[in-house]
Amino acid sequence: MTRPELVLTASEMKQADLEAIAGGIPGIELMRRAGCAVAASAEKLVSQEGRIVIAAGPGQNGGDGFVAASLLAERGYRVSVGLLGALNRLTGDAAEAARDWKGGVSTIEDAPFQEADLIVDALFGTGLSRDLDGAARHVVDRMNGSGKPILAVDLPSGIDGDTGEVCGIAVKAAHTVTFAARKPCHLLMPGRAFSGAVDVVDIGIGREILAAKGGSLFANSPALWRHALPKPGLSSHKYERGHTLVASGGATRTGAARLAARAALRIGSGLVTVASPPEAIGVNAAHLTAIMLKGCDGPEGLHTILQDTRFNALVLGPALGVHAGTRAMVAVAVHARRNLVLDADALTSFEGLVSELHGAFRHAPTVLTPHAGEFNRLFKNHPDILDPTSKIEKARRAAAYSGAIVLLKGPDTVIAAPDGRAAINENGTPYLATAGSGDTLCGLIAGLMAQGVPAFEAACAGAWIHAEAAAGFGPGLIAEDLAELVPGVLRDLLK
Repeated sequence: MTRPELVLTASEMKQADLEAIAGGIPGIELMRRAGCAVAASAEKLVSQEGRIVIAAGPGQNGGDGFVAASLLAERGYRVSVGLLGALNRLTGDAAEAARDWKGGVSTIEDAPFQEADLIVDALFGTGLSRDLDGAARHVVDRMNGSGKPILAVDLPSGIDGDTGEVCGIAVKAAHTVTFAARKPCHLLMPGRAFSGAVDVVDIGIGREILAAKGGSLFANSPALWRHALPKPGLSSHKYERGHTLVASGGATRTGAARLAARAALRIGSGLVTVASPPEAIGVNAAHLTAIMLKGCDGPEGLHTILQDTRFNALVLGPALGVHAGTRAMVAVAVHARRNLVLDADALTSFEGLVSELHGAFRHAPTVLTPHAGEFNRLFKNHPDILDPTSKIEKARRAAAYSGAIVLLKGPDTVIAAPDGRAAINENGTPYLATAGSGDTLCGLIAGLMAQGVPAFEAACAGAWIHAEAAAGFGPGLIAEDLAELVPGVLRDLLK
């Protein structure tokens, strides 16, 4: 079985390097292995008659570049090295790698980028902690302006390894070769767009070391949650597969609930019911067939419905209205301790009142699914949650505060659990930028939870399946299409 892919932050990767060195692998050997990987990647991108220009930085990343230069020159490539800074200021392993290089070293200002068939960006790695300026900014601007393909070493120079943010300016790489594990910037925007195609190379740092130093951040893929997907047996019946309840808005705001309900049914919830205000029952009834309908007059109506314990998963928020009544419905659901998905109006109704949700979901498995605007409104009085630049850290702090799984949507959706686990979704598609797609996501997650999938795994699986279905459809996608695409995705997953 494929294991979940670990993603390591800069500090975690540094600790893993130190652990490997303490375990008997000299630092210069790790650098040589990294440089060998860079050389191998470069060879795939340029013919042996081609010219490779290596932009080397003043630290370990530059050392990797010098190792690659030596290996590529030995293999017959025309190699030039331009160094940012003075050669005599290199220290440690980087200095040793530079001594092994038998060719000349120009200043970075004189590096012939326009004559290159491939530029290797070995300027800065995960240790970058400030915006690029001066000579560094100028050289990155020249590299990007050259029009030549760029291979980044570890990550594109100028990208923050932990947040994916651009530090003033950044290299726009066509390819990146990184070591031992991907870093958050390879999955988070805009870093993902600057990294190009990313190859991960094993340089001898064992997974047990990586897991010990990190182990709580993952790339979201089936390897992370496939084991939890429901697999009905021959004797299964609908009552074993859960009953999802979706709360509808008023007569002119019913579509969102039906989208969520359809998605819950398609993902496998045995039964699905729309809880409708009295004035919207006729509208909903005209559109529902396999999905059942029940009258629900506000918080009191929801309380009455939830006396039936067979309703084991609940969606609140899509087009429900931003008001005290929605907050009261959330309180009823939390008190009933059902699997719960909150989105849209159920989140915005707590704008400025998020303290009411502090720890509220520790006994009611809950997934919050805000986009950035909803997240900012919900936590606007909590700078400790909003201040971190890292999207991962924002989501983790919000999850710890609320006791819920937080699915912070976007092209780089992050799913975080109160215990610190987090996953970054990377199969998103711009075709999901259409009205109602978030409602469908809510239904997918709730439908999985109704079948017994734990909240974190349900949120991760829902996000991935949602994006995979959309990507398979492509241009012209509308929210109504999404639920109908889910069976094809499930068929492939459950083969």
